Amino acid sequence: MRRFGRTLVTAAVAVAVVAGTAGWASADNQRAVTGPPPGADAWRADSVSGRRLPDPAGAPPREVAAFFAGLDEAGRRRLLVRHPLVVGNLEGAPLPLRYEANRLAVLATGDARFASLAGPGRRILAFDPRGRGQVAEVFGDLEHAAHVSVIVPGSDNDATAYDARRTPHTGPAGMARALRAAAAGDTAVVAWTGYTTPVGVGLDAADGRLAEVGAVRLARFTAGLDAVGAPDPVLFCHSYGSVVCGLAARHTDASDVVVFGSPGMRAGTAAGLGTTARVWAARGPSDWISDVPNVEVAGIGHGADPTSPAFGARRIPAGDVRGHTGYFAPGTRSLAAFASIADGAAR
Repeated sequence: MRRFGRTLVTAAVAVAVVAGTAGWASADNQRAVTGPPPGADAWRADSVSGRRLPDPAGAPPREVAAFFAGLDEAGRRRLLVRHPLVVGNLEGAPLPLRYEANRLAVLATGDARFASLAGPGRRILAFDPRGRGQVAEVFGDLEHAAHVSVIVPGSDNDATAYDARRTPHTGPAGMARALRAAAAGDTAVVAWTGYTTPVGVGLDAADGRLAEVGAVRLARFTAGLDAVGAPDPVLFCHSYGSVVCGLAARHTDASDVVVFGSPGMRAGTAAGLGTTARVWAARGPSDWISDVPNVEVAGIGHGADPTSPAFGARRIPAGDVRGHTGYFAPGTRSLAAFASIADGAAR
């Protein structure tokens, strides 16, 4: 991949290269999926045991958790069957109920692109078929985990491509599986493709519009984990996903924020993220993201390099990482460091 010049003009173009996978194809602007999934109006019009249902758009996850705690099994099953898409995406709802609701929701779409998500043993924590689709999957026992990590991927990720063949240990699910295998047995990992990602290289990847929407969704997702009693999560944020995490950090209860292959976090320093979480950063020697100037010009670009000493993040060894997506390859120093952070052992 060619290196860019360092003038302001070429910098403004170069910062467009912040995709989650390598490539130079241009793409149309993506329309961000926002709000609750289809079926929210029917949910709001319903009730159970004479009780109004919590608003899927605005009810705090802790309120949702309290609501379900007050229902008997029959009431929960009734809502599951009548409103699977809403229950499956309702932050604060019981985890087993969400897994079952999303299995039903996937099957109800009748869409072959999503069919594998309903397979035996899958723990799909969120599923939204709108647009290119969004999905979150759990690896491990999230209900009883002592540690929780969330993978936040970059561009070209969605529900339609979630189960597509990839190079091992890449993509949100591949990264999650690799981290789960390397971490302690009491660590659960969530592959969270819960926002509309950019496609290819273009203005979507260079500006923060999709990341801003994604940050709101990520913050609500982490609040949902907290509402069901999960430990404070570690956020592992790849490429454009690190822009999402940078904007969301101050609104989450994350214990650690780990960025790798990052084009910037829309903050000048780690302190500027406004979070009490420890901030870590890694970049491999052959990662093409190093060709992207860390500038922001008229809203284009994502700012300072998180691996620079001036940024103030803790550095993660990544000298043996190959390319932009090799951070979770078995045997790499980066994966070993990631596992130590995920387990709470890193200092």
